[in-house]
Amino acid sequence: MTTPKVVLPQLRLDDLLEELQLRLSHVRSTRDRVRGLLEAVLAVGSDLDLQTVLHRITQAASTLADAQYAALGVIGDDGQLSQFITVGIDEEQHARIGSLPRGHGVLGLLIRRPEPLRLDDLGSDPAAYGFPPHHPPMTTFLGVPIRVRDEIFGNLYLTEKKGGGCFDEEDEAVVLALAAAAGVAIENARLYDTARRRELWMQATAEISTQLLGGAELDEVLAVVATRARDLSGAATCYVALPSGPGWLLVEVADGQDADQLLGRVVPLAGSPCEQVLAEDRPLLLLGEDAAGVPAVRPVGSALLVPLGGHGSTRGVLVVTTPAEEAPVPVAAVEELSAFAGQATLGLEVAQRRRDAEKLVVFEDRDRIARDLHDLVIQRLFATGMQLESAARLVEQPEAAIRVRRAVDDLDTTIREIRSTIYALTAKTDDERGSLRGRLFDVVDAGTEQLGFTPAVRLSGLVDTSVPPEVAEHLLAVLREALSNAARHAGASRVEVVLEVGDTLHLTVRDDGRGMPPGADRRSGLANLEARAQEVGGRFEVTSSPAGGTELLWTADLRQDERPD
Repeated sequence: MTTPKVVLPQLRLDDLLEELQLRLSHVRSTRDRVRGLLEAVLAVGSDLDLQTVLHRITQAASTLADAQYAALGVIGDDGQLSQFITVGIDEEQHARIGSLPRGHGVLGLLIRRPEPLRLDDLGSDPAAYGFPPHHPPMTTFLGVPIRVRDEIFGNLYLTEKKGGGCFDEEDEAVVLALAAAAGVAIENARLYDTARRRELWMQATAEISTQLLGGAELDEVLAVVATRARDLSGAATCYVALPSGPGWLLVEVADGQDADQLLGRVVPLAGSPCEQVLAEDRPLLLLGEDAAGVPAVRPVGSALLVPLGGHGSTRGVLVVTTPAEEAPVPVAAVEELSAFAGQATLGLEVAQRRRDAEKLVVFEDRDRIARDLHDLVIQRLFATGMQLESAARLVEQPEAAIRVRRAVDDLDTTIREIRSTIYALTAKTDDERGSLRGRLFDVVDAGTEQLGFTPAVRLSGLVDTSVPPEVAEHLLAVLREALSNAARHAGASRVEVVLEVGDTLHLTVRDDGRGMPPGADRRSGLANLEARAQEVGGRFEVTSSPAGGTELLWTADLRQDERPD
């Protein structure tokens, strides 16, 4: 008996083979993804530079999820995106798009609710905010948070699945796994960055100490403080502002962006963040709109203000700022910069003590010279004059007698001049007691260093007795600002300073420079000079000649009963 032959249907066999091939393809795809994930984790953790780590995470996420565009948004202290690292958009596209996102729309949704989010149509979501002009079209979307321990560090954003599909659960799972590994890598990079930053701050502190021990001048020490503070805080601009009379600060040194325009600027204290720092004697970190009141040339996105000086003896303010379009000053910089500012304070103290010691040496020399002139030179000249007078009586020829008497008169004149010199040497200590005339010449001497030549100075009237202290402080600040402007902007070869004191004080500063350009901005320093004039019942004018040169006129009413309250 013959056994019947069983034949499997050909269609059923094809289905089984096709299903097997699909499963093998899926296994290979999963294997490749796992291998890619492992390689990505190794690549992300192989570097300790934070910015390099962030870029590698973004690139790995784009590769693993097969996304055309990828971005990593770092959440700042203000709850908005402080950094936005992208993959898939070149520099030219970045420039056309403009400023980076701050965390609106779907991006902000992930910040407020840090959970994985997949969208098949990004534009149809209720939270969609829209795209700026020149932004590439984006439809499919996958977003996952990145956690560093219990802190939400930022989010990964992936758009435009290659091949036209949508992001699926496997894409979400592999990107979540990458985000978990990224959290560890970011934590390690941050710890390394913190240790490195502390080392750099210590090196900068040692540099300041070395300069102080080496006898460097105050301006040199403060210049190093400003440079290192800007570099290590990641800011664009840093400057040191010191008191310049009641209610005003003067920018003594500046470094970084717009430093030339900030140097020498006189800024008012009233209602400013600097006033708060000086009053409370503690650091102040300002972000976003709160930083708008900080003195600067361009709009400020963040600012850190640190007092210079110990408790109750604040001398000035150290300010670092970043523009509105850049990452803000990190919170970690508050403690670091506060400690570093102590070195700037030490610089102020040491420089002041050194100036006092130098003045003491000068005054001792003046006293010694005055004693020598009085005890030796004048006595000898007087004795010689007596001898010549006696000899004149013995001379028979009238012409010879006349010549001897002329010599005696010359000796008397010389004695009077020496006595005047002695008086000037001993009276110079009035400068220590606040002589306005001496302080004016100190300002002129400081301006000479900036100009490269000595300005011509003419004073008339009762300068030391008729000018009230509050007007004197304004006068010194105005003269300092005028000479600083002439040095920085005029390109002058001659500067003349004329001060006339009567019922009204008139200060005129002329130069032969290039003059003010048409449409020049009268804000900042010039506006401060005008405000000072109004405060003392005076006026302020700046005129330029078509042939070149600028004349600044600043007046103050010295009649106490008619000055505005």
